[in-house]
Amino acid sequence: MGFEVIGAGAAGGDPAGWTWAEVDLSAIAHNVRLFRSLAPRARMMAVVKADAYGHGAVPVARSALSAGAEWLGVARVHEGKALRRAGVTAPILLLGWTGPSEVRAAVEWDLDLTVFAPDHLPPVVAASRELGKRVAVHVKVDTGMGRIGWRDLEEAARWIAAIRDLPEIEVRGVFTHFAAADADDPGHARDQWERFDRWVRELEKRGLRPPIVHAANTAAVVRMPEAHYDLVRVGIGLYGYLPNESWYSRVPVRRALTWKSRLVYVKWVEKGATISYGCTYTAPGKRKIGTVAVGYADGFRRGLSNRGYVLVRGRRAPVVGRVCMDQTMVDLTDIPGADTGDEAVLLGDQGGDRCTADDHARWVDTISYEILCGIGKRVPRMYLRVPR
Repeated sequence: MGFEVIGAGAAGGDPAGWTWAEVDLSAIAHNVRLFRSLAPRARMMAVVKADAYGHGAVPVARSALSAGAEWLGVARVHEGKALRRAGVTAPILLLGWTGPSEVRAAVEWDLDLTVFAPDHLPPVVAASRELGKRVAVHVKVDTGMGRIGWRDLEEAARWIAAIRDLPEIEVRGVFTHFAAADADDPGHARDQWERFDRWVRELEKRGLRPPIVHAANTAAVVRMPEAHYDLVRVGIGLYGYLPNESWYSRVPVRRALTWKSRLVYVKWVEKGATISYGCTYTAPGKRKIGTVAVGYADGFRRGLSNRGYVLVRGRRAPVVGRVCMDQTMVDLTDIPGADTGDEAVLLGDQGGDRCTADDHARWVDTISYEILCGIGKRVPRMYLRVPR
C-alpha cells in the first residue's frame, strides 16, 4: 500500500539525510472513527496538546475533525491560538489552569476555559467586558486525581449557582479526570466515577447541570461506558497507542508515527574495541558497527544505551555504547548487506518486525506518552495519507 506525502512540519532538516518522522494521517482518522464507535452516543474531543503528542497539532487536528471529532483539547493558550491562526474553528478547551495574564488572549481566541477556584473569575469577567464576548467555562472537579479541581460538592454547587447567571460567563461544562482507568484493578476508577456521578445527579436535581458533562479519557472510553456522558476525551488512543498494553488485541488502533534515520557510517571493529562515551561497550569479537544519525538531542533517549534496538533491513540492530547527543551506534553483525545509507527505523515497522514507543518506554522505565512527546523539534515531520 503506497503513501502520498501531503506536507511537512516546520522543523528544519533534510529527511533524506538525517532523521525524520512520518505521520500517517489516515491512521489518525482510523483511530477517531474507532473511538467514536466505542462511545457512539457521545461527542469526541481529540486531545492535541503538546503539539499533538509530538505528531503536529495542526495536521492532526484537521484530520481528527474531518474524521468526526467535534472538539479539541489543549493545555496552553499558545497551543489554542496556533490552531485558530491555522483556521481551525472547532471548539477548543484549555484543559488545565490558565494564568490571569493569559485569560484575555484565551477569550480573544475563543478558547473555553477550565475554572476551579473563585479567584479565577475576576480576570475572566474583566476580559469578557473588555472584549465584549461571553466566555465559556468548564468547571473541573477533583474526584480522586488529586491535581486540580473542586473537591467539595457543596462549594462547587454554590459557585456554579452564583456564576451561571452572570452575563459575562456561560457555564458550558463540568468534568473530572481519571487517575487509574487503565489499571488492571479498576477499583479506583470505579470509585471516582461513582463520586462524579453523584455530583452530576445532584447538579441535575438543583437545576445546575451544564450542557456538557465529560469524564472519560482513552482508558475510560475502552472500559467504562458508564463514564462516556456527553463528551469523551481521547488522547493517547488518537495516536495509535493504548494506556494498557493488554488491550491491543481487542482495540485495533493504528500507530500514526514512524521515526526513521539512516546509517551514515559502517565499519568493522576487532575484539576488545570499545564504543562511545565511557567505554560502556566492549566488542566480544569482531563486530560490524553502524553509526545512526540520531541522538538524545532528537529525543532518542540516552537510557536506550546498550539496551534498545533499531530496525535495519527488517532485522534488529542492538544499540551498543552510550547514545550520544547526535549519533548512536548499533551492531549490524547479524544483518547481511547492511551498509551506509540504509534506513534505520527507530519507531515503527520494517520488514516483519516492529519497534514501538511502548518498547522504548519499557527500556527506559517511562510511558509511551513521554517517548512520543520527547521526539525533538529538529526532527522534521512528514505528513502522509493513503491515496484514495
